[in-house]
Amino acid sequence: MQRLLDELGRLPGIGPKSAQRIAYYLLESDAERARRLADAILDVKQQVHFCPVCFSYATGDTCNVCADSSRDQTIVCVVSEPRDVSAVERTGAYHGLYHVLGGVISPMDKIGPEQLHVKELLTRLASGEVQEVILATNTDVEGEATATYLSRTIKPLGVRVTRFAVGMSVGGEVELADELSLGRAIEDRREL
Repeated sequence: MQRLLDELGRLPGIGPKSAQRIAYYLLESDAERARRLADAILDVKQQVHFCPVCFSYATGDTCNVCADSSRDQTIVCVVSEPRDVSAVERTGAYHGLYHVLGGVISPMDKIGPEQLHVKELLTRLASGEVQEVILATNTDVEGEATATYLSRTIKPLGVRVTRFAVGMSVGGEVELADELSLGRAIEDRREL
């Protein structure tokens, strides 16, 4: 039981209480339910790998997005992690390709451009087919530093570089917005 609690507690976002609740749930479940969970974990570890083109998750030779010829091949959305691809896809508003960096530049963690998939991105851009790169990293310090670095690296290649607009959330109230979000909303305003 302690081994199960220890392993569950190593999962992100699972503290001791949550680990205990999950462990008791599994103990009270029938063996078939526990077996299905174990099989699902093993299957995903055996069958899912990184796409050799964009570095998102894939089960085939490439991921579903890279394999889809109907996607706009002239736009690449650069994200930090594979889970960011899912978030953008859920919007239904983007129909181009992706490139997953595998993290962000973080000098404190000794992560520079060399530890990310920047070289592979530049190789993709060298083909000349890509006309726009959308930088969709987080708006925290590391995400902004990564976006700034990429922008300075990509612009000399003659590729348009854009960034997701940030600022006021839909349904947000001006008086309750923090200064940074409100400032960004003013900077990124658009004509109606």
